[in-house]
Amino acid sequence: MNDTIRCEIPGRGPMTVRKGARVSEILSEILSGKKARKVILAKVNGELVDLSAPVDSDSVVEPVFPGDEGSEKVLRHTAAHVMAQAVKELYPSVKLAIGPAIENGFYYDFDFERPFTPEDIERIEARMQEIIASSLPVSRKEMALKDARDLFAERGEDYKLELLDDLEKYGERTVSVYAQGDFVDLCRGPHLPDTGRVTSFKLTSLAGAYWKGDEKQPMLQRIYGAAFFDRKSLKQYLDRLAEAKKRDHRRLGRELDLFSIQEDVGPGLILWHPKGGMIRKLIEDFWRDEHIKRGYELLFTPHIAKRELWGTSGHLDFYRENMYAPMDIDEVSYQLKPMNCPFHIAIYNSKRRSYRELPLRWCELGTVYRYERTGTLHGLMRVRGFTQDDAHIFCRPDQLDDEIHSILEMTLFVLQVFGFDRYDIYLSTRPEKYVGSEENWALATKALKHALEAQGLAFEIDPGEGVFYGPKIDIKIKDCLDRSWQCSTIQVDFNLPERFDVTYVGSDGEPHTPIMVHRALLGSLERFFGVLIEHYAGAFPVWLAPVQAIVLTVTDRQNQWAEEVRQALRAQGIRAELDIRNEKLGKKIREAQLQKIPYMLVVGDAELEARTVSPRTREGDRLNAMSVDEFIDLVDMKCKESKRQREV
Repeated sequence: MNDTIRCEIPGRGPMTVRKGARVSEILSEILSGKKARKVILAKVNGELVDLSAPVDSDSVVEPVFPGDEGSEKVLRHTAAHVMAQAVKELYPSVKLAIGPAIENGFYYDFDFERPFTPEDIERIEARMQEIIASSLPVSRKEMALKDARDLFAERGEDYKLELLDDLEKYGERTVSVYAQGDFVDLCRGPHLPDTGRVTSFKLTSLAGAYWKGDEKQPMLQRIYGAAFFDRKSLKQYLDRLAEAKKRDHRRLGRELDLFSIQEDVGPGLILWHPKGGMIRKLIEDFWRDEHIKRGYELLFTPHIAKRELWGTSGHLDFYRENMYAPMDIDEVSYQLKPMNCPFHIAIYNSKRRSYRELPLRWCELGTVYRYERTGTLHGLMRVRGFTQDDAHIFCRPDQLDDEIHSILEMTLFVLQVFGFDRYDIYLSTRPEKYVGSEENWALATKALKHALEAQGLAFEIDPGEGVFYGPKIDIKIKDCLDRSWQCSTIQVDFNLPERFDVTYVGSDGEPHTPIMVHRALLGSLERFFGVLIEHYAGAFPVWLAPVQAIVLTVTDRQNQWAEEVRQALRAQGIRAELDIRNEKLGKKIREAQLQKIPYMLVVGDAELEARTVSPRTREGDRLNAMSVDEFIDLVDMKCKESKRQREV
């Protein structure tokens, strides 16, 4: 019986070791001193493992150091276990749920009889520091599922027992647990070799979370944290987090009086206030005008349709859980629309179409309704009713390439208009299960790829991640904090034209099926508005600001002149307000700055006598006194500058 195996370590050549030797033993043969102490994990045949993992067959073994691919995720998972240990030691009656690593950090869900307080978080953080200072070894143990159930039953960990039940249903018979000191957790791993490797962390926030994301399950308390291998990276992240908190669209929406979500109306349903409504109008006006310039036609469709329409479209089969309950009208079942596309197809099918009519480009700002669980709702970003900037193009196969190119060019132009010029772009190709011919899939994928290459855009292929009805391009914009937001999508559809028997009469006099392209530029107006608020921190560019100028008086003597100024500005299309309250000028200026108004026009006795205004910017700059006409020219110039930048 052969009790040795062959291990290859990149850059070092092969070596013979004892079968079952631990990774740490194998690496100790080639590493020593400071470098050996820095190793935190290993890859065995490309898979991350603990240093204590045994190697039972011929393998490629690679040391993993802090910062190597995959190492931060393991660091954060270990930090979650350190936090759970600290919580259990401080509050023994707590029951543990789950604690995964997430981007930049980690969280753990707890069931506790009272809400955690900020003081609790401080205590937990301090206890974590003590656990880290102790450098407790982290060990893994494989257990029979039955033994694991006995272990966690003895500890009163009901949620772990439920997870074990789920694993048993999937056919698992053994599980792994990790221990550090007296703390034990059910976990697949891997983990760092000891708690002392969690060098830089910070607990960041508290939130509620339903067990398994189901609002019918118990509400748990979720503690979030951040973790990095060095303090500089942690500080940079916390600084970004603080900046993101200042830019939170929910807070700014309230402070700037842009929108609200009210319990009496319902969660996930947005009330647009006058200022938010003005920004929406500006977005919609630009959107409609740009589409009309590019040969699109506007559509308007209902909010409900007969339920059978959604049966034909396939939504009842594939999308039922995201749709609201049907309603009966005159003994006929109707449904709120989750999408606009079946209506556009109905308009197409309202008459016979010729190949000469194509392409048809139809667009709609259509409000749709989709069920989202309460726990997933998030301000404007995740809602239950939203307006989609939808468009559908019906074209012949020979027109597809040009249409995709035009759509992509328009998408990038529109995003740049609103200040977004950095993106991550993904081309998703045919999945295992799909509809339509391979020929059409190849044609559509080629058209999407050619359009991206023609624009000189970097993109990633996402193999097999296209939707079942066609390939797609997804564009994730990056905001000023380098966060990514999914907004734009271009999807080719072979499914709905077949389901609805969509055809056109070709040059040969025979019926042919057109290619249908779904396309959204902004995604939803609600979500895009939320992204805009955070991107600009509420200080919208002059052309997009709901109030572009406010006239501020020093005393009541200037009230009449101030009103004349406001009327003159409004007559020229400038969105102007007036503040003639009996308050000190400094207070009026501070409040206008807090409202992020681009220009404050101060009117005192000197301005009254000279029939001028003295502008100040929201950034605090003072401009020379000027006539009202000069100020109108200034605003016009600022808007034109922005327009020229957008057209470049």
